[in-house]
Formats: sequence, C-alpha cells, structure tokens
Amino acid sequence: MLQRMFLVLLLGTAFSSIHGQNSKFTGSWEGVLQAGIEIRIVFHIEENGKVKADSPDQSAFGLTCKDAIIKNQEIQIEITAVKASFSGRLINDSTIEGTFTQGADLPLTLKKTSKTDQPKTPEALKRPQQPLPPFPYQSEDLIYANADSSLRFGATITIPEGKGPFPAVVLISGSGPQNRNEELMGHQPFAVLADYLTRRGFIVLRADDRGVAKSTGVFDKATSRDFADDVNTHINYLLQRKEVNKKQIGLIGHSEGGMIAPMVAAERKDIAYIVLMAGPGVPCMDLLVEQNIAIYQSYGIPENAAAALRPVFKKIATAATQSPDMKTGFTQASAAAEEWAAQTDTATLRLLEMTQKKDRDKYIRELILTMSNPWFRYFLSFDPAPYLQQLKCAVLAINGGKDIQVLPKQNLPGIETALKKSKSKNYLVKELPGLNHLFQTCKECTIEEYRAIEETIAPIALETMGDWLQKIVKQ
Repeated sequence: MLQRMFLVLLLGTAFSSIHGQNSKFTGSWEGVLQAGIEIRIVFHIEENGKVKADSPDQSAFGLTCKDAIIKNQEIQIEITAVKASFSGRLINDSTIEGTFTQGADLPLTLKKTSKTDQPKTPEALKRPQQPLPPFPYQSEDLIYANADSSLRFGATITIPEGKGPFPAVVLISGSGPQNRNEELMGHQPFAVLADYLTRRGFIVLRADDRGVAKSTGVFDKATSRDFADDVNTHINYLLQRKEVNKKQIGLIGHSEGGMIAPMVAAERKDIAYIVLMAGPGVPCMDLLVEQNIAIYQSYGIPENAAAALRPVFKKIATAATQSPDMKTGFTQASAAAEEWAAQTDTATLRLLEMTQKKDRDKYIRELILTMSNPWFRYFLSFDPAPYLQQLKCAVLAINGGKDIQVLPKQNLPGIETALKKSKSKNYLVKELPGLNHLFQTCKECTIEEYRAIEETIAPIALETMGDWLQKIVKQ
C-alpha cells in the first residue's frame, strides 16, 4: 500500500485561504517533509492574504488554501480535504518553523524563496505513456450518485469505437485519497491503463475517491468497507449503460484496490472476472510488518537490523489499533518497546535510531497518531483469505518482483492458497520480475524512485492484463 506513515498523500487536495494579513509572510515558502520519502511543500502567500500551494513531487500545483489564520508571528493552515494542517512560527524574515500534521506530526521548516527558485512545473517530468487526444475511442466525464444520493462521484468512462456491447471494468485505486487517474508523483497509472484496455476493446470506468476532486463525501472518515460500497455504486452505474455487456463486467484493483475487489466480487453474482495488482494475500497486520522491514532495508538498513523490528512493530500496531484510546495505546506500546530495547544490542538500536527512550517514544507516538484512525483500524484487522475463498469469478493476481510495499513472496502464495479453496475455475497467480509496487521497471526499487522513473506502467504488466482479460471474455 501507498502507506500513510511513509507517504503524505496530497493528491487532489484543496489547501485553504488565509484570513488576515501580515506582510512578513508575503512571498513563497518552501520546505521538505521527511515522510519516508522527501516531499516538497510550497506555500505562495500574497499581500492580500490569499494563499496557493504546490506539492511539486506529486505534480500538484496551484492548490487553493482557506481557513488558515495569521496572528502575530504565527500561522496556521488547515488542509480540510485530508484533515491535514500546518502550524508554524516566523523565526526570522526567511524562516518559518512548524509542524505538518496528517495522521502523524512531521516537522516542517519553510524557507522563503525567490521566483527563480520555484519548483519545476509538471511539464518538466517526462511521462511518455501519458495518453493524449485525439483518442480512437469515446471518452466521457460523468457525475452520478449512489443509491440514496448521499454521495456523488466524478468519473470518466472510455468506450471503444464500434458496435457493442463491450466487456467492462471498474478501476479501484490504492490507499490514500486518489483521483480517477490514481495520480502520484507525476504519473497517472489509471489513465494509462484505461487507454490501453479501451484500445483493446474494453469499456473502462474510473472514478475519483469520495471526497477527492469532483466526488463528494469525507475521505478521512471512510474505511475499506466504505470504499467497497463505492465500488458497488460504480458497478451499478455500468449496468445502466447500454454499451456494456452485463455478463462481462470485471474489477481491476491496485494495492488496497486489490483488497477491495475480492470483497465486492464475493458479495455479488454479476462479476465475471477480477484483476489484483499487488493485492494482499495475507492478514494485513502481517503484510504491514514485512512492508516496514523491506522499506527499512531499501534505505540501507542491514537485513538483520531491520528484521529486529518485526516483533515490536506488531505489538505497537496492535496497541495502536486495538486499545480503547490513544493514551492506553501509547502506554502499552511504550512498555513493549522498552522490553524490546532491553533485549536488543546497541549496534542495532543505533542503526534504527532508537538508542534513547525519547527516540523510541517519538517513533511510537507517530505510529499511534497514524494508526488510530478508522481506516487503519479496519485495515489492520482485515484478512483477505475469507473473501478470496468465496470467489467464483475468474481471477488474475500479479505482483512486481521488486515490490517492497506488498511483498510478492509473502502475498502471492497467500492468494494462491486461498484461491485453491475457492469455486473459481479459472485463476492465474503471477510474479512479474523487475517491477515495483507501481509496476514500473525499477533499478533502485525504492519508493523515491517512483517519481524518477519515466515509465508509468511496464508494457509487460499491461500485456499480461490485456491478454488475460481478452482470453477470459472470449471463453
């Protein structure tokens, strides 16, 4: 998963407007969040108090701000779409020191920059696979509601030219607030996937997550169960379209979407096939433990030192998600961490930057803050096996061989074991060598490399899905 403790996802968010004026804050201010990867944040504050913001590393520019406050030397900006905020204090004419909060508190120092220092625009990023018009198919932007009209979804449907009806798929995004293109670090994987599949004869529906872009609702209060309900809305919309072959509707889920697709397919009788792109195959608590160890290793931490975190991380995560309140969770997690530290050699603690109790407490506090929300509580209690075992539809499960977020050696065997117990007569579980969590061909295969890679989805991944889907719908 594009996990919230490592990626502060600002995709599609609308930063808020500042009330009040303070000439000392006028100008452009840039800082770097150390959130497992480096994410630059830039605030542009005008003399009249208006503010816009950029997240250059996520190709989000010109984001409008509101509901922020300037008082004396202090500034507060509330980022309402994802329940994030920045609070800072003007230290001198060129420095604001503060805290960026989104689940966890992260220090953020802003430095005043000149116009010549502004971040590169999205055009500077080479994305050769990005689909550009004119398209050899129909593309229609939509707005539709769920059954009780409590939510409205912004979406795009692409329909092949020619006489239908056509097989159709709904794309389901990974964790974090995602727009319909699953946009991340200048890449738009779902735009690329939709273009590829529509050219091969499939209708593709992709929608903004609730609370993102043109979809209504509150993202931050939702769990994977709620997102599964949203997918049902998308399927029900497809069933209304005359161009859709009602007997050939499927789901393609990436990461958390690969967890949601079996949930939906197990509960419906009208899903013919699903594709799991880096979906979980083991209890998500176990997935998260191994993911964190792999990410530590990707930053150069030796395997034995990273693995030393395995028992204590699970205890901290359990305390965070199962305790009745954050205070109790912290107390339980802290006790577990101190017991672990007493049994761990000094060299390992030094490598993990946990030699002192204050360092361990900071680590625990950040995890508790991140994990104590409804989404994480649901996620860490989730076991995909019961849903996979209930499936009757055709299933393709693929994983990048270099994925450090959903490890293939852990999750693909789990998926295959569950599918052997299912009623699915047609399934394929396949590891794609050399690909990362986004299914890019990688070299360093770290999270930071996602942005640097020009490829959005490796051709082998697109062809594997396209060939399998066409084979299934012809049967």
